[in-house]
Amino acid sequence: MSLLDFEALQLAPLSREPFTFTIVHNAIRPADAAAIRDDFPEIEDCGLLPVEATHHGPLFRRLIEELKSEETARAFSEKFGVNLVGRPQMITVRGRCAAKDGRIHTDTPTKLITALIYFNDQWEASGGRLRLLRSPTDLDDMIGEVPPDLGTMIAFRRSDKSFHGHEPYEGVRRYVMINWMTNDFAAKRELLRHRVSARAKQALKLLKPLRVAKAGGGARG
Repeated sequence: MSLLDFEALQLAPLSREPFTFTIVHNAIRPADAAAIRDDFPEIEDCGLLPVEATHHGPLFRRLIEELKSEETARAFSEKFGVNLVGRPQMITVRGRCAAKDGRIHTDTPTKLITALIYFNDQWEASGGRLRLLRSPTDLDDMIGEVPPDLGTMIAFRRSDKSFHGHEPYEGVRRYVMINWMTNDFAAKRELLRHRVSARAKQALKLLKPLRVAKAGGGARG
């Protein structure tokens, strides 16, 4: 049995105005979603990471392989009416959210379809709930709001009107993001950017103790 509930995706309502999107509750069945959450990578920093840059458990790895499959591409193709089979794909993960995250945007034009699958326990905070918006300037002018609850998925077709964002939140906020891309170069360029960012953050973390030690040594002198 697949981890992703393709029947739930097929049956979920598809909205087309002002952009095309669907919200799938229990896109992954609760027991499977909880097990995947337990296998989710431990991520200390904010920002998106390529899956390959993380350490994760076997069930999480199985989910990623399933998301890369032709069956998944066909399911999303049928849902959105765009052929994704054979299209390059980018899969990234996020484990934490910074207060500055969530600013309104539409995604880059190189992305055809974006899907977010959340792996958080019941979401109590007012911030961090993805809002689907009518404008690029008003977080309150929303079509809908999606709490990042365990197993919930939001998927949309990128357009010049696919505005989304969320109120500030700082802390653990886990999700897997799947993007079908317009071309292979765009996918590789985006992944390279995320890799460079992750390595830079890791390097800064390693340098910080050295700077503190050096500063302490200078003070003693």
